[in-house]
Amino acid sequence: MKIIAINGSPRKKWNTATLLNKALEGAASQGAETELIHLYDLDYKGCISCFACKIKDGKSYGQCAVNDDLSPVFKRIEDADALILGSPVYLGAATGEMRSFMERLLFPYYVYDVSHSTLFKKKMPTGFIYTMGLNMDGMKARGYEQHFKVTEMLMERVFGASESLSVTDTYQFEDYSKYVATAFNPEEKAKRRDEEFPNDCNKAFEMGARFAQPNPKENY
Repeated sequence: MKIIAINGSPRKKWNTATLLNKALEGAASQGAETELIHLYDLDYKGCISCFACKIKDGKSYGQCAVNDDLSPVFKRIEDADALILGSPVYLGAATGEMRSFMERLLFPYYVYDVSHSTLFKKKMPTGFIYTMGLNMDGMKARGYEQHFKVTEMLMERVFGASESLSVTDTYQFEDYSKYVATAFNPEEKAKRRDEEFPNDCNKAFEMGARFAQPNPKENY
């Protein structure tokens, strides 16, 4: 059993990375092999609309034809048993690196047919962990949940199952006094970090442990 996590945050030791590591700890607790990949370490771009992945009998049919740092990552994902993505929310969506990664990952598997077929060769559980400075009310008021549901739908179309974990009101700075951030109350942020973020970490751990079960779809 192999579980891969993809970090779409530029920070390797902050909220998103912490939650992804907790998810992998959960998977490891069930005996799974784990790997964390940091997108900001890689050199790549988003889809270039070459459509090589759609050419009939083409050598790249069902695969991204662009050869860059994502190529070996895609091969490892095809050999994995579950996939967990993580990203902070920037301007209402995942980071640009994560969006570019998802374009390259998902589009080659989509078949332009009426049944919305997938070329991915098996079913496996997928998850997405979002982190954001907004609180839950702010997230809902801005319609983020609908965007997250669209991503779930796209992941389900390729891999067969997907779920999301939204972690809100995160602690963004080591020292709030150094930044112009009067929209936030540093004391309340610190309290939330100390009291609620551990619960979010437990939820991530549970996701990873569930994905590492022999029949994870039965646990949805």
